Amino acid sequence: MADTVQFDLVSPERLLASVEAKEVQIPGSEGDMTAMPDHAPLITTLRPGVLKVSGTDGDKEYVVTGGFAEINESSISVLAEQAVPRDEISQEQFKAMVDDATDRLAKAQETYVNEPGPVDDAAKLLADMVAMGDEIGLSAN
Repeated sequence: MADTVQFDLVSPERLLASVEAKEVQIPGSEGDMTAMPDHAPLITTLRPGVLKVSGTDGDKEYVVTGGFAEINESSISVLAEQAVPRDEISQEQFKAMVDDATDRLAKAQETYVNEPGPVDDAAKLLADMVAMGDEIGLSAN
């Protein structure tokens, strides 16, 4: 069994990380998971949350707003809608993320009257964003 796995985190703006990792904690939309070397192949979508990487050169955390992760025995690739190193995120950036989620909910409520699916999805996105803010110590207001 290998001790590490190749981990890559990519957002539309840039490659945020490309490291050898011992484990990666992923905020999956169906629940949080920890991926390690020799993990069974899996693709999952992400929910807003904190992605944690334990690498050979220390631990790093990233705030992600969505996207997906592909896990293989020897690599983990995360393609995030938006990702920011946790120690670099500002109150203004977080507020913009929450405002975007609030706008999505309002649009879903206008567009899908009496259709709970899309409205529920947008409400969950907003709730996940607020919960993430609580975890990282930033306020949605």
